[in-house]
Amino acid sequence: MKSVLRRVWRVLRVVCILSITVDAVEAQTGSVNGEWHTYGGDLGSTRYAPLDQITEENFDELEMVWRFNTANFGPNPDFNYQATPLMVNGILYATAGSRRDVVALDAGTGELLWVYRLDEGERGANAIRRMSGRGVAYWTDGQGDERIFVVTIGYQLVGLDASTGRPITGFGTDGIVDLKENNDQYIDPLSGEIGWNGAPIVARDVVVVGAAHRGGSAPPSRENIKGYIRGFDVRTGSRKWIFHTIPQSSEFGRDTWLNDSAVYTGNTGVWTNLTVDEELGIAYLPIEIPTGDYYGGHRPGDNLFGESLVAVDLETGRRLWHFQFVHHPIWDYDVPCPPILVDITVDGREIKAVAQPTKQGWVYVFDRLTGEPVWPIEERPVPSGNVPGEWYSPTQPFPTKPPPFERQGFMLEELIDFTPELHAEALEFVSQFKTGPIFTPPIARGDDGLLGTLFVPNGANWPGGSYDPETGIMYLYSHTLSRAIGLVNDPERSDMDYVNGRGPRLTVRGLPLMKPPWGRITAIDLNAGEIVWQIAHGETPDFVSNHPALQGLEIPRTGRPGGAGGSSGGIGTLTTKTLVISGEGGVVTTPTGDRGAMLRAYDKATGEEKGAVYIPAAQTGSPMTYMFDGRQYIVLAIGGGVTQGELVAFRLP
Repeated sequence: MKSVLRRVWRVLRVVCILSITVDAVEAQTGSVNGEWHTYGGDLGSTRYAPLDQITEENFDELEMVWRFNTANFGPNPDFNYQATPLMVNGILYATAGSRRDVVALDAGTGELLWVYRLDEGERGANAIRRMSGRGVAYWTDGQGDERIFVVTIGYQLVGLDASTGRPITGFGTDGIVDLKENNDQYIDPLSGEIGWNGAPIVARDVVVVGAAHRGGSAPPSRENIKGYIRGFDVRTGSRKWIFHTIPQSSEFGRDTWLNDSAVYTGNTGVWTNLTVDEELGIAYLPIEIPTGDYYGGHRPGDNLFGESLVAVDLETGRRLWHFQFVHHPIWDYDVPCPPILVDITVDGREIKAVAQPTKQGWVYVFDRLTGEPVWPIEERPVPSGNVPGEWYSPTQPFPTKPPPFERQGFMLEELIDFTPELHAEALEFVSQFKTGPIFTPPIARGDDGLLGTLFVPNGANWPGGSYDPETGIMYLYSHTLSRAIGLVNDPERSDMDYVNGRGPRLTVRGLPLMKPPWGRITAIDLNAGEIVWQIAHGETPDFVSNHPALQGLEIPRTGRPGGAGGSSGGIGTLTTKTLVISGEGGVVTTPTGDRGAMLRAYDKATGEEKGAVYIPAAQTGSPMTYMFDGRQYIVLAIGGGVTQGELVAFRLP
């Protein structure tokens, strides 16, 4: 069945290609005119700004010139503030606080210009994605109509006047489109568990919105809401299209859901942000796992379009091509971040490509019009398991280029080895678990007397990477974080046959199981498909530097995992004309003796650190940059620990 399906895909893809007429388009250039109009800097999610006032010679001279605190926005404090603001015409637009207010700030001073607040009552109180959100979208007709779009915690799309913050009366109902309606399925308006904390994306007068659900480690039921993706008219709010991420009965891919499991299975949304090629008229959907992160026995088959990248027509939502990164997903390898549009030259061929970083630690690169892999992707046999009722795919796709940017699977040679004693203790601890290469499947707790399967699922995560269109190099933060999956039957938690059980802390005397670096930035040349450099990012944590077992040892910079969001890996990079810039994901005792973190700048060609400035808390949202009144600013979200979410702005004296 799988081979037949893939042959059909190739035929349909060719048909789609022939139906599209494409003019020559310019390369992705990043943000324009010194502003920042989309979450990713441009619609291609490059997070690149061709600005050069801040350089390696003066980065250390940066001063914090304003701070915007979100403590009084929303009923509860937000310590994991993930927003990246936009900057248009001297105004910053961002989400803020646990109610996800929208704020407009003066780009030079951080002064609050207006705020939009929607109290959604019971609907908001029941919401599953109650954090402040990652941002907003901006649109203009070029003739004075300027709008800001946000998805609320209660899953409503709101259109606001960019100059006043007031709802657009002609958009939806008094400025609001209820996203739980017109969704080709029934969703309870007050308690339906679907939401989204991503930023909408707007192109060709279409607003595209994603969908997210609760974490799926132990879902209460095998049945759930489906994460369909929709496009809306930017002026009226009317639905233009819907893409069924779990195919309906007559749609392509339905036969990859055996035993009619597509009827009741849910999730399979886009919980991260999206990418659009406006000139080609294509939206790229990075899709998550179906219901059940680690057990798929209730949904046998490959489960399209779970854990796939799907290219759809921006005007109609029609599928143009797709690629599934994991057949029958059971490892929580959600496609975690927006793909990046890249114009590259490979073996003398100019290719308009799309590059998708993944949790698996690979970057998959495709022709963004046809879906053809730029370098071969091989279907290779993978280990099978013996969990009762589970369905296993015999093969999974392995890219041949670029090489992995992160550790994969769980290999014993990667265990902590600061001292022989620590290494021996790590070996003894790990002997309680099943280990192996990538795609080693989860086991049921107690199988062969083991507690579960150890693996490293976190390569890239929601911040994604940045890309330099002048060199063809992508810059990507990733981290190493061990996870144990031991499946259990727990009727009190779920009606699924198996969910992930609660396991022990994966440490040795409080130290991570795996050797450092635990956080890194990797530079990948997408013209050659090769890694250019890789460095540890993030200062060695105090609990490591001061650990009794490590006294007297020289510990090089370890990097560090995560951020305020723990396993979320919430650290993004920013690329400028001269530098790669990223903050640290946790606090340490800095060289001045203060507790805080550092915003670091690296040479783009070598990875050599060129400067660092103090930030009072961990970076929690990806940085952005802009020009205002002739001066370059860098703005990023920080928080965590006892620090409530803030935006902080830097510029030269």
